[in-house]
Amino acid sequence: MNGINELANIVQRPDLAADDAVREKLKLHVVDTVGAWIAATRTPEGQKLIAFRDRMPSPSLTDDLATRCALVRLSEIDDIHLPSMTTPGSIIIPAALTLAAILPAAAVDNVAASMLAGYEAMIRLGLAIKGPDVLYRGIWPTYFGAGFATAAVAARLLRLNAEHTAQALALALTAAAPSVGQHHAVTTARWLSVGNSARTGFNAAFAAQAGFTADLNLLTSRLFPDVYGITPDIARLADGALTFTQVSFKPWCAARQTMAATQALREVLSTGTLAGDITQIRAHVPPPHLKMIDHGVKPGDRASFLTSLPYQLAVAALSPAEMAGLDQAVGVTLPALQSFMAKITVVGDDALLSNYPTTWPARIVVTTASDQHEHRIETVPGDPAQPFAMDDVRRKFQHFVAPVCGGDTARLQQASANVLQSQAAMAALMRDLNGLMSRSTP
Repeated sequence: MNGINELANIVQRPDLAADDAVREKLKLHVVDTVGAWIAATRTPEGQKLIAFRDRMPSPSLTDDLATRCALVRLSEIDDIHLPSMTTPGSIIIPAALTLAAILPAAAVDNVAASMLAGYEAMIRLGLAIKGPDVLYRGIWPTYFGAGFATAAVAARLLRLNAEHTAQALALALTAAAPSVGQHHAVTTARWLSVGNSARTGFNAAFAAQAGFTADLNLLTSRLFPDVYGITPDIARLADGALTFTQVSFKPWCAARQTMAATQALREVLSTGTLAGDITQIRAHVPPPHLKMIDHGVKPGDRASFLTSLPYQLAVAALSPAEMAGLDQAVGVTLPALQSFMAKITVVGDDALLSNYPTTWPARIVVTTASDQHEHRIETVPGDPAQPFAMDDVRRKFQHFVAPVCGGDTARLQQASANVLQSQAAMAALMRDLNGLMSRSTP
């Protein structure tokens, strides 16, 4: 077993999209992802990406793919699979829609199957490389797996056989890169890089279709241990059950590592505790998350706001409406923000690791002048244990898309829900999305 051949067989399984419950969940993820795609077009980073794409001498299919995947990923409202530490929908769904839009014969059932193939490829690779461990070593699992995932999407849409699919996966994996560094700015290479990583998977699938080959034993060779310091768990690539069923939605815009503690505070506040009465908050988080989320914020650095647990707790207490916006670096006055953040201590707690990384729990202790409240959260809304239904996805879509599209929001939400029903519905949605992107160019 080399992992790649086994995954290729899963990618091309005839019944991959046969289960009605799986298809219904996939529809929710399509709507959620399209909402993230639209919302991101109005962020400064998104506008830079669109303008860059438009400046290309002859924008290509893969330029479109790279831009669309990067937009969804930068939104930070895309879906996430906790055990693998990957955000697969941001890559898979734009990839499938981009390629299917130029394949007139692309059957809707095969488009759904191509999305599931991509989810399975990225998640399983993330599990195999132990994504929650390697992320904090500087290896970004979604970036590492983006090309691998889009190779699976394209291989399914192109109806490659299992042998050519394996070659596409191996070709994509040879181009995988581990890290984009820590640079955070409107012009960050992070989004260009993740888009380009997604691009490599399309190229790999078309190359495999043309007869190009690669080393199918990459994962069992010395490459991963010697170069990346990773010994892949090959069996995770070949497991029978769909991993897609365990993908979470994000309930608001932030790094998922901050959300359990933030939800815990929101629930404490809902019992009648007033933010103005709080004198101290002690937030206990899984130790692997501590360094990433225990920091302040830096004006102009959007990522610092999204990943700062003290900031997220302050927003939840002082201005919860801001949690619905992609740009959270506004709304709460700086003195109030700083004053509340100064009351917060974040600590790593080994007791939270019993079911990690399947769940990412947190515990908070909220102290007031007259009382103390302790609250532990195992999961947040949108996790498999608290699954989103269409009404939840619709509300989230409205929150993020209405500021961009106004009166067209409901129509676009319905169009997204219908996208897997017919080729015509898919083509209509893509025309809408292309129009929105063209109007967002600075």
